[in-house]
Amino acid sequence: MYGHRLVRVNSRSAPRTEASVLIDAGSLTRCRHRLYLDTAYSALLRGEPENPGVRQRREAAQAHREAIRSTLSEQLDGWVNIEAPDAASAASATMAACRRGARWIWNAVLPIEREAGRRGRSEMLMLDPDGAGYIPIIVVNHKVTDPGRGATTSPLTEWTPAVDETRKVRSQLRDQLRLAHLYRMLDAEGLASPTATGGAIGYRAECILVHDLTTVFDEYDSRFADRLAVARGERVTTPSKVSECRACPWWSDCLPQLVATRDVSLVASGMRAEALRERGVRTVDELAGWDGPEPENWPFGSFDDAVAAAAAWRADVPLLRRTDHVTVRRADVEVDVDMESYQEHGAYLWGTLLTEKGGPEPVYRGFVTWDPLPTVDEGRSFAEFWSWLTDKRADAAARGKTFAAYCYSRQAEDKWLLDSARRFGDIPGVPTEAEIREFIDSEQWVDIYQAVSDQFICPNGKGLKKIAPIAGFEWRDAEAGGEASMGWYREAVGYDADPDMTQRKRLLVYNEDDVQATKVLREWMTDRADAEIPMLEDLRARA
Repeated sequence: MYGHRLVRVNSRSAPRTEASVLIDAGSLTRCRHRLYLDTAYSALLRGEPENPGVRQRREAAQAHREAIRSTLSEQLDGWVNIEAPDAASAASATMAACRRGARWIWNAVLPIEREAGRRGRSEMLMLDPDGAGYIPIIVVNHKVTDPGRGATTSPLTEWTPAVDETRKVRSQLRDQLRLAHLYRMLDAEGLASPTATGGAIGYRAECILVHDLTTVFDEYDSRFADRLAVARGERVTTPSKVSECRACPWWSDCLPQLVATRDVSLVASGMRAEALRERGVRTVDELAGWDGPEPENWPFGSFDDAVAAAAAWRADVPLLRRTDHVTVRRADVEVDVDMESYQEHGAYLWGTLLTEKGGPEPVYRGFVTWDPLPTVDEGRSFAEFWSWLTDKRADAAARGKTFAAYCYSRQAEDKWLLDSARRFGDIPGVPTEAEIREFIDSEQWVDIYQAVSDQFICPNGKGLKKIAPIAGFEWRDAEAGGEASMGWYREAVGYDADPDMTQRKRLLVYNEDDVQATKVLREWMTDRADAEIPMLEDLRARA
């Protein structure tokens, strides 16, 4: 558990005064209660290890920014790189560069606005073509566009915004809010471009995505005022479960509070909990006892499922059946598939488990590249995987056998199947995008996650690590998980030191367990789920 150690509250750990509170753009999309705790009681946090997933994302983002800096600094005239021993000195150097009209300013730090409560930095400031002010440009390690049309983009080395016929915007509110934050800070110094635009360079750095900030100023101003009031202790916050909780250093304290109060966010997290509280529903028990139509303010998902999940949580039941009989598509020849990727760099491992009815014991095989991503060798391993899978499909058909391939939550697998076909189409054995689509749109590609979602209500979540243990499966590695595997991968391929062969084996064991888990889960759904898992009516009959 990556948590924190608590110490007795004393004068040194008392909340900060209003005058000392400064927030950055990251606070605008962060949990409000975490913001208050981080600001008011930061002295209670001791030197616990940083959450590995958070650390890996931070290090990857730093490496991405450095790669962009190295590339652009060689191509752009009028480049200024801000290097200073502290934030105050960096802000002074940034302002000096702006006053003399530097065209490109890297690692820009803007002067603190103590009264307004703002602090911020931008990877880059660009003087607009008219020389009338600066445009903030941020560098992020996630995708900012997708294939499509309609985004406004500009080349990396000049500012010529135009509608892009090959890209559409991938919604990233956090990026827009950060750019609005930086614009407000530039405006306070009289240095903001009158165009009221900002730019984002995303993963793969193919272009600058141009944002019209006038569309987000109202949202920004509202959020900033709220978060500043929270940080200053002017608005009361309480724990509430959100997606951020799993990587939060305060979670080990918030969770017992939520359980003690039987808080409704335990089964209806995030915006759903907020909507319920607006209707006076604050506990799991109140939600389980709901009798009436769906609230008008219900944001997303099935409200009936939320009520049922509350009933299951109250009864300490891990799953509820939706149907009298649980079914899942089965076949004579079955292949479980699980893909391992590293950030947006690629898919380095395609793991398979081949099972044939009446045949030998299931066989695991992993198709892997240990060349650090990104690498063209990824195409070679993908081609081998696809050729093997195609052979198994063809062989089953030739023998008059039915065939099915299974994954758990197909979104990631589908993404990398299609992306690999696009990127490595010139490598022998790599299929066309049309071939991939024919397969993933067929009945032979079965998503066990969807089968679980369709037939069960899951009060504690639907992740494989949550559901497979109910079927009796346990992972061999106690630390197995997506975020942990990112760190293992870095060590396995030698990003930071010599390659660690033990971590390669660890990744293969983890991947093998994942495909074994889907097999065990599928068989349990076929053979035992009806007898072991109650329906909602069963719970109500017991009450």
